[in-house]
Amino acid sequence: MNPVLERWNRIPLEEAASEILSCCGSKTWALGMAARRPFAEEKSVLLASDETCRSLTDADWREAFHSHPRIGELKAPLAARPQSAAWSVEEQANLGASEDRVKSALAEANREYERRFKRIFIVSAAGKSAEEILSALRRRLNNDETTELREAAEQQRQITQGRLRKWMQP
Repeated sequence: MNPVLERWNRIPLEEAASEILSCCGSKTWALGMAARRPFAEEKSVLLASDETCRSLTDADWREAFHSHPRIGELKAPLAARPQSAAWSVEEQANLGASEDRVKSALAEANREYERRFKRIFIVSAAGKSAEEILSALRRRLNNDETTELREAAEQQRQITQGRLRKWMQP
């Protein structure tokens, strides 16, 4: 059995929820995951996460989004946990090498997105170039609120899956 899961399965509920909160900034998600323990294998954790994500409300998703820095910026919000902030740096690693014009366009598109949707743009950035992210951001600016919230939630789900895999590494 995975030693991370073995230990996590044994700790108190609130402590377990707090520990996993770095994977997804929704307290409802974290408590839901902790309540579903014990987990015997990594695959069952990932499946449980997807099931738990399907039960989240719009407010839960917004809480999760709030734990991320703006795309293209590495300064995490005060609500972010240290591990979450460190993972954001890793996930956005490809953005640092982008040209200044792309960084400027990304910053402007971020501002436009925030004006339109009243929240930061969420994208699973791991392995994506700044140009790919900018293209996705511009495309998603055309979404209506309902469609965009669903798309942002799916991106958060993907981020959560990647972070769970990292968290479970012994």
